Amino acid sequence: MKATETNLLQFLKGPKQFVIPIYQRTYSWTKKQCAQLWGDIERAAKNENLSGHFMGSVVYVEKGLYHVTSVPKLLVIDGQQRLTTLSLILNAFSQLIEEEEKKATLITAKKTRNYYLLNQDEEEEEHYKLLLTQKDRNTYIDLLEKRELDQEYSNRVVENHYFFKETMKRSELTLDEIYKGISKLIMVDISLDRDKDNPQLIFESLNSTGLDLSQADLIRNYFLMGLEEKEQQRLYKNYWYKLEKRFGHLEDTRYFDRFIRDYLTLKTGNIPKIGFVYEAFKSYVQQNPHNSIDEIIQDVFKYGNYYINLTLREDDHLLEEKFKDIRTLKVDVSYPFLLKVYDDYTRKVIDKEEFIEVLTIISSYVFRRAICGIPTNSLNNTFASFIKEVDESNYINSLKASLLVKTSYRRFPSNEEFKRELVIKDVYNFRNRNTLLRKLENFDRKEPISVENYTIEHIMPQNKNLSVEWQYELGSEWKQTHEVFLHTLGNLTLTGYNSELSDRSFQEKSNLKGGFKDSPLWLNRSIAIKEKWEESAIKERAKILAERALKVWPSPDLSEEELSKYRLQNSRNNEQGYSLNYHKNSFSPETFRIYEELKMRILNFDSEITEEFKKHYIAYKIEGRNFVDIEPLKAHLKIWLNVKANSLHDPHHLTKDVSNIGHRGNGDLELKITPNLNLEQVMDLIKQSYEHNVEYA
Repeated sequence: MKATETNLLQFLKGPKQFVIPIYQRTYSWTKKQCAQLWGDIERAAKNENLSGHFMGSVVYVEKGLYHVTSVPKLLVIDGQQRLTTLSLILNAFSQLIEEEEKKATLITAKKTRNYYLLNQDEEEEEHYKLLLTQKDRNTYIDLLEKRELDQEYSNRVVENHYFFKETMKRSELTLDEIYKGISKLIMVDISLDRDKDNPQLIFESLNSTGLDLSQADLIRNYFLMGLEEKEQQRLYKNYWYKLEKRFGHLEDTRYFDRFIRDYLTLKTGNIPKIGFVYEAFKSYVQQNPHNSIDEIIQDVFKYGNYYINLTLREDDHLLEEKFKDIRTLKVDVSYPFLLKVYDDYTRKVIDKEEFIEVLTIISSYVFRRAICGIPTNSLNNTFASFIKEVDESNYINSLKASLLVKTSYRRFPSNEEFKRELVIKDVYNFRNRNTLLRKLENFDRKEPISVENYTIEHIMPQNKNLSVEWQYELGSEWKQTHEVFLHTLGNLTLTGYNSELSDRSFQEKSNLKGGFKDSPLWLNRSIAIKEKWEESAIKERAKILAERALKVWPSPDLSEEELSKYRLQNSRNNEQGYSLNYHKNSFSPETFRIYEELKMRILNFDSEITEEFKKHYIAYKIEGRNFVDIEPLKAHLKIWLNVKANSLHDPHHLTKDVSNIGHRGNGDLELKITPNLNLEQVMDLIKQSYEHNVEYA
């Protein structure tokens, strides 16, 4: 590596060509960054005492990649945003001289172009000192040559060129003063030797003063930076560019980052944090050295297309209807599992009917849980577990069984629980209320209605000051009925006549034009047959709608015989061959008494806690996660708490940080329980570990 401080204009002089590799992101500076750079140039121009203004570095590969030509070609690793912006400034500057908007005596337009923008003696692409990537290249060259722009020109290149031209035109500075300001710009010229330096490591360590690189930028560069140019071109054009195009040219890279997170969850079983998917991706590639870069890019391309179909638009009408339901429920944590199912469908492990059945089951699972108010913090791990639990030889039944055997926070709500919660829930303030009413209305319809054309109507009005007619309608307990049932399912419907119905009496709402008796909607049939609207009518209608909801969001149907087989198989798969008897000789009478006391107290936390006997310790689990492990010993019990060091309130300093010490149990904290130790203090720590693991299960 050679690093030299140099004047920017001197750096650009002479025959050379800066090539932006195809894997680099497109030009992305906004007017904010451009205005900041222009401000620096203005200050440099106005301050006679300022000899130079530092504006960052340009890093490029000096040799080893391209063949020797009359024009040295320099592969830009970092600094393309600054180089492009300064080239736009210089081109705008030369155009102003030509147009004689302002006088310039220090340099001509021709010299500006030939010194800093063009290799004047060269032809075709070698004629230009800067070769951008993708559509930026043609747009930039068209600006230099004053040609008409293509229809799909690069917006940022054109907008920023226009910004600088107009800014210079309006500036109080003369063109000579602007040129002096540009002449004071200083940069660090960093050239790399491809045979000795590692461009990827240098690229990662650079602290750019421009826009931060996205996770997508880093991943793309990781794939392509080390390859020869032809291989870069092939993989980029055949796979990466097509994927970028489907991801909206990565204008919002967060969407791509979420895809990579879900892809890695599927491939590794671990869920990386969204801001660290690049590091997780690198780790995944390095741990699978048998997979070539070509194979990995093709795999990312394949799953990326699945992801876009799942989350944006699927051409198959039947699948799209089911995907819409998943999107509406905003259950993004299901995507790693659904990526697997999509791939199984593509590989013909399952057919379309089975794929649709899987999507129906998942929608039912998520929607029922939402109605029943079951916490969602365990769902990401639950869906990740399905990836391993589904048996490809018995696909649908193994998925159903996996859902039906789950308990506590992971359970699939039964028909009874779902109906019970649905009829009493405040549906009006439920996030998915429109989905609920739309699906109930359109169930089994060959010509579904567009719910967007209707508004939600409270049959019994929202107005707390109910009319005398409504008070009489509801009976002597009208206030309580209004308070309890107002926003529940039985009292809600859809109408296109909301303003006409308003707070009118039930009879008027039923009989006027567009009223319940005149409505074509299925939701209004059970209202239209009523002559009176009070508590019993609301409850009766709620039951009718709840029965229909069981068909819209069905429970997996699996015989008890099949479910028992799955439970037995699951039990055998998890059989460890250890029991309490195995550990009996490890205890002393005193430590066994302490163990039994601890066991009783721990199991009393929650009926879903399970005890498992391992070779070296006894584990207590909630939602499949160990939260405390106990090792039987003669003199004391050794305990490990499955939490990070310093994450518990430990006023008596009972725990020891073993995060960097080999140990048998799970977690970073260890403590020893002797007969004279206060068990209340110990139980407080165990309870904290339990609560922590429930939260993140």
